[in-house]
Amino acid sequence: MSSHLVILSMLFGAAAGAFLPRVAYRLTVPFGEPARPACARCDRPFPPGAAGWIHAGPACCRGGIVPAGTLSLVGGLLAVLLGPVPQLPVHLLAAIPGVLLAAIDLGCLRLPDKLVGTLALGAGTPLALLAPGRIGPALAAGALAGAGYLAIAMLPGRGLGLGDVKLGAALAFLLGFAGWPAVAVGLGTAHLLNGAVATWLLVRRRARPIPFGPALLAGALAGLTAV
Repeated sequence: MSSHLVILSMLFGAAAGAFLPRVAYRLTVPFGEPARPACARCDRPFPPGAAGWIHAGPACCRGGIVPAGTLSLVGGLLAVLLGPVPQLPVHLLAAIPGVLLAAIDLGCLRLPDKLVGTLALGAGTPLALLAPGRIGPALAAGALAGAGYLAIAMLPGRGLGLGDVKLGAALAFLLGFAGWPAVAVGLGTAHLLNGAVATWLLVRRRARPIPFGPALLAGALAGLTAV
């Protein structure tokens, strides 16, 4: 593993991550509500158009939902896990909506469809071009995971939302390009992580909803170790 590759991946993550706090802040709203039009602390309205989504302005308007350096750390981890393979740039780009989804789900238990779709199509298309022979297994993995999670979501006292169902299917689809072991490790790790958090909350007697999106995304990273 070249240290230069890790450093470059981390620099890419740092550069791209500089634009995430404002985006995550504006999208961390309850289901059905539009993006935040103004800073909740100083009431300063965000500029119209693209300028309103850029990390700029007073510190209170930048949002603190995405910790600084998160995407940089993810980029470095991807470089370590994958090495110098053609799929690395694809996964580095996929990490952008992935980190956003994790932050938003932690903030308001919501996984916006547009971000899930961006993750699935934005990463799935180049992965399909790089490995056309894996399209069938990838689609099968996504369909099976989606059907399984949908069945769980329809159970009484469901612990999953439709956003979790869609994200689980999307990540299984993407991991399917790496092979069935990656799918199994990715989804299995997600459930282990979520179970660990649930157990910790039970021990601490802190009953509250647990976002499944971050565990799914962390599990997907673990799934890449099975490549």
